[in-house]
Formats: sequence, structure tokens, C-alpha cells
Amino acid sequence: MLTATKDLMLPATVTGSWPRPRWFTEGLWGRPMHRAMLDLTYREQFSDALAALLVDQERAGLDILTNGDYFHDQDLGGFAWMHYAVERWSGFDRSGESRRLESPYSPGPLLNEIGNGWRWPYVVGKVDADPMSPLDYPLIHRAAQQRTAKPVKFGTASPQCISKYLDIRTESYASDKRQLIWDMTMTMNQELRDLQAAGCRVIQIEEPIIHMAVLNGSDDGLVDFLVDAWNAGLEGLDESEIWIHTCWGNPNMQRIIQDPSYEKSIEIYLERMRGDVWTIEMKDSNFSELALFAPWKGRLPKKVATGVVSHRRLQVETAEEVAGDIRTALKYIDADQLVLSSDCGFGRQGCDRMIAQYKAAAIARGRNIILDELGLDERPVRIAVQS
Repeated sequence: MLTATKDLMLPATVTGSWPRPRWFTEGLWGRPMHRAMLDLTYREQFSDALAALLVDQERAGLDILTNGDYFHDQDLGGFAWMHYAVERWSGFDRSGESRRLESPYSPGPLLNEIGNGWRWPYVVGKVDADPMSPLDYPLIHRAAQQRTAKPVKFGTASPQCISKYLDIRTESYASDKRQLIWDMTMTMNQELRDLQAAGCRVIQIEEPIIHMAVLNGSDDGLVDFLVDAWNAGLEGLDESEIWIHTCWGNPNMQRIIQDPSYEKSIEIYLERMRGDVWTIEMKDSNFSELALFAPWKGRLPKKVATGVVSHRRLQVETAEEVAGDIRTALKYIDADQLVLSSDCGFGRQGCDRMIAQYKAAAIARGRNIILDELGLDERPVRIAVQS
């Protein structure tokens, strides 16, 4: 159900995560948000950081804002993005969290450093919500939404992505992890229903692994299962605009897939998967795959949010550069079906707040150039107003 992007031409947004203020030093570190908010130091830092973030994004001229993933801890390689739900759901042994991933890299690369640093709990029972340690998505959303009249997008990691890193130590689940994925998906579905009931109208589920599974040549029915699980996970979310976020990895801004391509998965994401907006990483590949959308020109079944600024490069794009990229995208995607975003999130220890803000402003300023060319009204970008 289109809510935030309905009747809005070329909406501008960013993926989700945003660099934290240097003074935001506290974290949840396993606590439920509602309990952490009793800690006056955390409460003040989290609340003030949200307020500063939303001012920065509004000043940059974004149409759809985010909470910056500020409820995640400031940990190695953005680990909390995947670990947040696992840290709170039942069915996991968190007594040691001593499992290290088997890194495919020899010592030396940054990705090896990150992989060896992460620690995952074992799956020891049926995964379910823990009433003593809720995800508190409604509380987190309200804390942001009450500070702005613009829609605030809420993002959460897909259970499909989380499952890749889990080690099963129970007979409740088979080694292929399909039942585990299903149970986590249904548990997340209830969390998202609660989020919707709290008034959130833009929900982004991040990194289903279908584009990676197809790229790796999976042919054992896994892709069909993942599509079915994804669609089942959206039951009851008809009042919210659902965004499907895909990219090619972002731990410490690193791409984990070296030869990425949406060619084998584009039909799946556009035609078979439920959702309203599909986000794709395009800026860092110089929009080389936009031509894949040519067969759907004028008949897209969902909107497409393409990255027009890079989350990996520190150089801030100019408005004219963004406008040129939008013109390229419009050759393949109609203006009323195109959303403008960053390739992925800014807040995985990549850049500072000022760079993120001016990259966001470049999206909005480039949007205004194109709106003017289309004979439409520009939308305010306060950061560009001469004082």
C-alpha cells in the first residue's frame, strides 16, 4: 500500500543508517529499549541524537526520513544490524557467543578482520519472541516520528540474511535452515505488525538473500522457498508501504560480492515478491544494470529506488551529477515510479555526519533540477538557502 510515495514525484530519501554524533557514546548492549530509556544518560543521548538526525535530514531536503538505525550499538562492522533481533529473541544460547565465522579470507583484508571479530550465539531451541526482551520497534518508531511531520522509514534486517550466520545446535531445525528462516520470518512478522499498529507507514526489510542465492547458482528449490517465506512474512502489513532493500554488502562500507548483478533476480524481485518499493545499489556500478529495467518501462509492478549517491566514497556528489544520473535512470524507469536514495546506509563506520548530510542534500538538489525540467514545483532544500 503506497503511503509515503503516493502522488509524490521523485521522492528523495536515504537507505537508513546515519553516522552518530560523537557525543552519542551510550548503547543498548542487549537491554530492551524500554529498560534503557530508564537510564537518564542513554535516554538523553538517544533522544537528542534522534532530534539532531531528523533536523539534518529535513534540512537536506529529504522527503522520507529515517531513524538512522540509532537504536543499534556502535559495534564492529555494523554487527548490531543483524544481531539486534537475535540478541533479544528466545531460542539462542548467548552465554558465550563464542562462535566465530569461518572467514573465506586469509589474514590481511578488512573483511577477514570483521568476520573474525563477530561473535554469534548458537540456535538451541525454537526461535520466538521473548516477552521479557521485546524488540521495542513501536517505541523506537514513535520516538522518531513524533519529532517530525514527514514520514520516517523504519528498517530491519531480513531473517533470511540473519540465518546465514547462525549455527544450529538443536533437533528443532534441519541443517538447511529453512524451518529456522520460516520461524524467524513469522516472529519478525508479528514484530512488524506491532510496528504498523504504532503508526509506522514505511517499513523497509533489508537484504533478503535471493539476489545472492541466484547469483551463486542455487537450483535446489531454495529460491522458491525464500520467495514464499518473504511473501508470508508480509501478511497483515497491508496498511504500510513495504520497501525491499537490496545491496551487495556494507560491513564497514565494504562490498562482500565482487561481481554483483541483478540480471538473474530482477524478475523475481519485480514480479514474484510482495512489496511496494525495491531498492537497488546502482551508483557504485555506474548504473551499468539500469538497462535491465527496459522491458518493464511503463508497466513496473512496484516502484524502484535507485542509489544516486555512494555510501562507499567520501567525495560528495554535486547536484548536477545527481541530476545527470536521474536522467539516465529515467530512460528506463518512469518518473512516477522512480525513488531516489543512497546505495546503502551511511552509518557503518564509513563517513561523518556532515558528509552524509551533504550527500543527502545532493539527492534533493538533483531531484529539484529534474522537477524543474519536468515543469513541476521544486521542494525546499533549506541547506541550500543563502543566509
